[in-house]
Amino acid sequence: MPVDQPTDKTRVIIPSDPLAVREALCALFDRLMVGQMGTDTRDTAQLVLAEALNNIVEHAYAQWPGEIEVTLEVSAHGLTCHIVDRGAPMPGGTLPEGRPPGAMGDIALEDLPEGGFGWHLIRTLSQDLSYRRVGSENLLSFRIESNQSGE
Repeated sequence: MPVDQPTDKTRVIIPSDPLAVREALCALFDRLMVGQMGTDTRDTAQLVLAEALNNIVEHAYAQWPGEIEVTLEVSAHGLTCHIVDRGAPMPGGTLPEGRPPGAMGDIALEDLPEGGFGWHLIRTLSQDLSYRRVGSENLLSFRIESNQSGE
């Protein structure tokens, strides 16, 4: 996994494999970005990025392997993330609604599915979330605000 030097902008290319995603997240947040942002912001960013990348692996690259390009920019205001992949586009060309299963009270707590909360977490924890398909590429971006009070 090639990784540029960790300045205020870091770029990685990740194979569309769950283990590669996990290793990349560890490299980014445990080593490269330590000290560049507060703990709360880093933990939130890692959770949101993990959900987004795992969705890409599971859905966009469900039929064929590929690469995921991630660019992270750290500033005093938080972290901005840009993700590019060449997998299948989002259904309908738009981001999922992100309502958690059972949000309308139609599912008992014990019957809630194990998955299905990813887009709800992404939408809740990030700002400026956007998706677009340009040619054969999916472009996803979001921002995680710095949590000054908790850091």
